[in-house]
Amino acid sequence: MKDKYFTLPEYPLQSDIWDYLCKSGKPIAVYGMGNGADKLFERLARYGVAVAEVFASDGFVRGHSFRGYKVKTLSEVEEVLGDDFIILVSFASGRSEVIDLVRSINERHELYIPDMPVAGETYFDRDFYNSNYAAIVSAYESLCDEASKNTFASVINYKLSGNMKTLFASVCDTDGIYSLLPENIETAIDAGAYNGDTCRELMRYRSGVRKIYAVEPDARNYKKLTKFIANDGLEGCIVAINAAVWSENSAGVFSGSGNRNSSVDSTVSYENRKEEVKLIALDTVTDEKPDYIKYDVEGAEQEALFGTSHLIEKYSPALLVSLYHRSADIFTVTNYIKETYPQYSLYIRRTPCFPAWEIALIAVLEK
Repeated sequence: MKDKYFTLPEYPLQSDIWDYLCKSGKPIAVYGMGNGADKLFERLARYGVAVAEVFASDGFVRGHSFRGYKVKTLSEVEEVLGDDFIILVSFASGRSEVIDLVRSINERHELYIPDMPVAGETYFDRDFYNSNYAAIVSAYESLCDEASKNTFASVINYKLSGNMKTLFASVCDTDGIYSLLPENIETAIDAGAYNGDTCRELMRYRSGVRKIYAVEPDARNYKKLTKFIANDGLEGCIVAINAAVWSENSAGVFSGSGNRNSSVDSTVSYENRKEEVKLIALDTVTDEKPDYIKYDVEGAEQEALFGTSHLIEKYSPALLVSLYHRSADIFTVTNYIKETYPQYSLYIRRTPCFPAWEIALIAVLEK
């Protein structure tokens, strides 16, 4: 963790990044294209804020246009706008070389990475913070160590400011997450198993794992998951389940994208195609005692927890729950677990990426 210590922003909050952009009067250049940029354009339009230029990393500039703007390189934008303009980053990345590139631009220009919800349409803005302040404070105070509180507060400060340095002021590596999880994990449930990468990770960090129930709804991801299982001869260890995790067993509509942004919620930011999908409650996956359950289910974390109440009440497995898909997740999910399962100690960690994704709530029984 970094040394800088954060506290929650003062209440009531008077201004956020969107207020600042309305008042700044500076030209705005959007960095990036695609669905993230579309969403940013729509958000700016609601505030009456115009975009002056669009640019991409040098290797992605091919003389094409986006939303009527010729996509330029940063140096071309600098030739037009000079030095006094604002850059808004509209894409996400966890790749170290991309993070370093954006950091280098941030040192030379006024740059922000606006926080936009992955699922749903509710933004974590000034009004949202003020309206939910009591619940935010409750979640903050339920955390068990200073590192967790610092991570929580830095994320909240980032969401309201878009400041990159604030976003990266409190991060850890994967070792920092596993240091909080039990050493002895034999049976696990991986809800949102993607292509098997988190199964691989768990087996690398916990050699005693003998059974993983890997649940993945997206057809393309599921195909990759089963291929990984077959290629590595793990049929006896990993049970692949093609379904979306929910509060009950049912049928639903799934927005598939073949990546980590697939969702059962039709308002997800990056939806692609829709397909019928089986919805399952994790309580029905196994009667075995799970030692560990991971939830990364693209905005359905709260429903997934509802559907795991029996397993949690009976066995108190360690939980790792993603908190970044919906704007309210960071406090609503935290408060739900603390109020419903007070036996747990709660920690928050975040691995490096932008915007404020990869936020993990870790719930464990203290030794």
